[in-house]
Amino acid sequence: MSTSDFSIDINQLGRVAVLFGGLSAEREVSLESGAAVLAALQAAGVEAIGIDANEQLIDQLRSAQPDVVFIALHGAAGEDGRVQALLEFMGLPYTGSGMQASCIAMDKWRSKQIFTAAGIPTPAYCQLTAESDLEKAIAQLGNDLMVKPASEGSSIGMSKVHSLSELQLALNEALKYDSSVLAEKVIDAAEYTVAILDGEPLPAIKLETDREFYDYEAKYILDDTRYLCPCGLSEEV
Repeated sequence: MSTSDFSIDINQLGRVAVLFGGLSAEREVSLESGAAVLAALQAAGVEAIGIDANEQLIDQLRSAQPDVVFIALHGAAGEDGRVQALLEFMGLPYTGSGMQASCIAMDKWRSKQIFTAAGIPTPAYCQLTAESDLEKAIAQLGNDLMVKPASEGSSIGMSKVHSLSELQLALNEALKYDSSVLAEKVIDAAEYTVAILDGEPLPAIKLETDREFYDYEAKYILDDTRYLCPCGLSEEV
């Protein structure tokens, strides 16, 4: 099925529960995403209800009795496979990737290991913890690094560093969110994103920001981030 053929009969959806909010560091973003999804579904005539997911999610779902779940959660316990596993256990179909794919993709360290093992080009990297030798990391990767919590999203806890002292500060910040931290060699190049829907790639989008990198503020707060589509790449690229 091509993306142009992709369609949904809303009469077959039944009752849709939109999960949003949650308990992660990305809660505020998820609240906005969930509200937008819920409004869009209801405007399309879908019987949709919102659930601000918390520790009683099982009871929340049993009370709502949905036929399908739209996951608008961000970050831990939303994109890392745990909610997906729960929904599968409860026999509820849901949007997005499955449990295993979600678990692996949310863990940058394990994802990088898989890329490397499969021969997929990826920037040089290392794992950092509170006990890591940062001078060794600099010697291995160089001074210019991206430092990020291994299992967070939305660039939360992420920093771009250019020296040993900055690396220590960046590590301290990332450790607030995860005990495992990823350091990657900086690649100075244009940034693009490509979504895939039903096996078909959607048009590439070029991301441009005046900030040092595409961070949380550029993604969600500032209104001067540029999203260019068409992106300017040739068909061959």
